[in-house]
Amino acid sequence: MTIDRLNPETKIPGLEGTTIGDFWAWAYSDILTNTTRGMFAEFLVGAALRVIEYTRPLGWEDFDLSYYNWKIEVKASAYLQSWHQEALSTIRFDIGERGSWDSDTNSWISERTRSADCYVFCLYFEQERSVANVLDTSRWEFYVLSTKQINAEFGNQKSVGLRRIQDVTQPVNFQQIRDSVELVLQESRS
Repeated sequence: MTIDRLNPETKIPGLEGTTIGDFWAWAYSDILTNTTRGMFAEFLVGAALRVIEYTRPLGWEDFDLSYYNWKIEVKASAYLQSWHQEALSTIRFDIGERGSWDSDTNSWISERTRSADCYVFCLYFEQERSVANVLDTSRWEFYVLSTKQINAEFGNQKSVGLRRIQDVTQPVNFQQIRDSVELVLQESRS
């Protein structure tokens, strides 16, 4: 089942000639900023898994994407930020256990856990601001780990650096995300 989407040309009543596409361009054009880059990374992984027609970010779920009843968490980081930097950012990803909101029961679950079955760590690795183009999927690396692996390797750590992730898994490119996720999910069953 596909989800309803707004057409970018949808007019905003009361704002003569202004469309929802105008709002999106205003609000989300700086994809290098942390929050928008994170959402874009979710979109990339969703596109690779071919689920963007069937899901959209809800904001309150304890995972980012649903893939054949598997829960996928997407984390993004980059060396470059949209603000002035004296030095490149250190690459870290949040892996902390969390409580969660159950939208079916409209209640908070205080038990802290990693709710997803699999994490996809997305690194926009460009380090030269003059050529930065976050839309270029060839400038991204993706690291896929099962939650089972994360629990075994990192225990109750709240965040993890890139080098530690690279100790556990190798990067894949955009075209390899789906196969890598499927492999990790199959292995996590055993």
